[in-house]
Amino acid sequence: MTKAIEKDTQQFYSRLTKVLSKIYQAKRFEDAYPLVEKTLLALFNAQRITVYQRNRSSKDIVSRFKTGQDLQEIRVPITASSIAGYVALSKQPVVIKDVTDSTELQNIHPALRFNASFEKNIEFTSRSMLVLPILYQDVLLGVLQIINRRDGKYFSAIDLKRGKQFAELVGQKFRYDFGCTEHPFDFLIEQGLIEEKAFTQLESKADQRTPLTRLLRDHARLTSQQIGQSLECFYQVPFIGYNPEKYFLHPLCEQVNKAYLKNSNIVLLSEQGNETVFILIDDPNDTKRLIEIKNVVGQHDAQICVGLLDDIHQYLGVVSTNNASEGANLSSILDELDDNQDLEVDDSSSEAEEVSEEDSTVVRLVNRVLLDAKRLRASDIHIEPGKGKVPTSVRMRIDGVCQEIIQVPATHAKATVSRIKIMSRLDIAEKRLPQDGKFAVRLQGQPLEVRVATIPTVNGEGVVMRLLQSGDPVSYDELNLSPRNAEGLKELLEHPHGILLVVGPTGSGKTTTLHALLATLNTPEKKIWTAEDPVEITQPGLQQVQIQPKTGFTFAAALRAFLRADPDIILIGEMRDKETAHSAIEASLTGHLVLSTLHTNSAPETITRLLDLGIDPVSFSDALLGVLAQRLVRTLCQSCRKPYKAKQEEIDYLTRRYGKHAAELGLGDKVKLYKAVGCAECNHTGYRGRTGIHELLVSTPTMAEKINEGATIGEIRLQAENDNMRSLLQDGILKVLKGDIDFDQLRRVIAE
Repeated sequence: MTKAIEKDTQQFYSRLTKVLSKIYQAKRFEDAYPLVEKTLLALFNAQRITVYQRNRSSKDIVSRFKTGQDLQEIRVPITASSIAGYVALSKQPVVIKDVTDSTELQNIHPALRFNASFEKNIEFTSRSMLVLPILYQDVLLGVLQIINRRDGKYFSAIDLKRGKQFAELVGQKFRYDFGCTEHPFDFLIEQGLIEEKAFTQLESKADQRTPLTRLLRDHARLTSQQIGQSLECFYQVPFIGYNPEKYFLHPLCEQVNKAYLKNSNIVLLSEQGNETVFILIDDPNDTKRLIEIKNVVGQHDAQICVGLLDDIHQYLGVVSTNNASEGANLSSILDELDDNQDLEVDDSSSEAEEVSEEDSTVVRLVNRVLLDAKRLRASDIHIEPGKGKVPTSVRMRIDGVCQEIIQVPATHAKATVSRIKIMSRLDIAEKRLPQDGKFAVRLQGQPLEVRVATIPTVNGEGVVMRLLQSGDPVSYDELNLSPRNAEGLKELLEHPHGILLVVGPTGSGKTTTLHALLATLNTPEKKIWTAEDPVEITQPGLQQVQIQPKTGFTFAAALRAFLRADPDIILIGEMRDKETAHSAIEASLTGHLVLSTLHTNSAPETITRLLDLGIDPVSFSDALLGVLAQRLVRTLCQSCRKPYKAKQEEIDYLTRRYGKHAAELGLGDKVKLYKAVGCAECNHTGYRGRTGIHELLVSTPTMAEKINEGATIGEIRLQAENDNMRSLLQDGILKVLKGDIDFDQLRRVIAE
């Protein structure tokens, strides 16, 4: 008996090897199946075999390959209501002795039924079945359904074992047919969107509170669409990002505990004019969660989709700050405000507030505004009161441009401002004088410090909140310096002493650049002190000090203290006055490398500005290493930017504006430029994020002579150009040709 089993097993694997050889020789499984169909039936001693495939954009599995000519195609939803659908959902094989035995089916799953309508008009009756999932890396790619043994017996444990082996091998073939990846984020690495080393570093930082997808967006600057495309390639289901204009919560969500949905990272969505329930989940491989939520969905048409954890929570409106209860979407909160019809604005001189600043709706509104500002990557939030019953406008500066986000009803305007003042520990009774303060919250597990300024206007108190981007420094490469500037700046940083200035208007990224430079200098051999107001970016290895002007601890006082603390490198957040500037120059002349910032419009102007402060030209010329001037410019959305062939007049314009060095651009007859289009990823603006444009003035012996002579801005600029400096405009043109920005945005920040 044992020999007979061994012989049968040998024959099975011999035939299976031949079948697999034909399958793998074919380009696609559908080309090979007709050649191996009869052999497969013989292998499993079966009357019929049906192979279902999963369609990434479909909510069903489809019978692509089926024995018999009676039906061309069967579509089966991935639910527990059918045998093939249940196997697809659970990813577990089943052996059924009699498909018409409802008790046997319900022992597998209470909702399981056999649909006999497919066999109503054909001469075939299903009895027993062996049904197995076709998987690769635990991702469902199809279902293998083997029907009726020819000898009338039931499918055995040996049949199940052989079926599993065959399904596993078919899964490997389907993997190539479908373009599956080995890992959810392999697509990003294969497409060169992130280096493997950088990905590994981010992966090691990810945890339950900070998912990897958030790190990829925040640190690797990948778009949600790029991450979603990678997830699609792995999970083989559609990706849905956060798009509240298209998708909204399905009414079924009201039947489910919101805490359960949040903890399970699942949300049920609807689309206008579409009855399908979109099950959005962060891990479509988790069959336990899917089966649980499918019980809620019931008989509704449903489609499994993959989404980012942050987006799922955003739909649910349950992301909270450090001191807040669960949030909600802004639209739903505003609807609650509008429902308070009994509240009227008192236009008299009374200072009484109609709504308390501790009202739960007001608290959630403020929390939600902060959360959306973080999500939209806003730098500032402006709350601008309207006159009388006119609503208060809430605008956010996103990528350097103000955009109106919502309007708060006049009934809740004062309470909203008071709530912010309480969070900032300001005097809520004082409404006639400007006040400054700050507070800290945690959004999506990350700390966020907010600087607040209140200013009385004729319509009431206006509020401006600056979101301080706390966290780790960006890398030197992320500064997007041109090769010339990157090399020149690195040479300056190699000097053991001297002063290096980073200049530009408010909000031009000076602090970000300084910390990126410090990150390259931060080694165990060097002692680094920083004085900042406020401390936004932290780095291990730095001794960072918060300036407190109210107590007399100014930049100048901090600098004097640093000189007694054995420093190698000193960072001064800003040279605001003559005393600070003089102390910084003296420190650089006594063997220290000093980095600082100044609010000036260009590198040449920086020199004349410092001389106007009254510092000694001789000392300054000896100390100065260089000046890096910069601006931030909105970048074209990488998901939708459109290339086009530049017109001759555009090429002529580029050549003329770049000046005498235009030959280094290498412009020919065919020049490719890019223009903004607009998509869901960039909120249909055509732009997403910002990048820097720079000009680097290096102090040469000739430049030092000009400084000693008290040269004008024009003379210093001419000398800098002779020393090979490229202006902000020229650097911007390089980034236009690179496809980072367009001319509209360049002209917005460069007045040349």
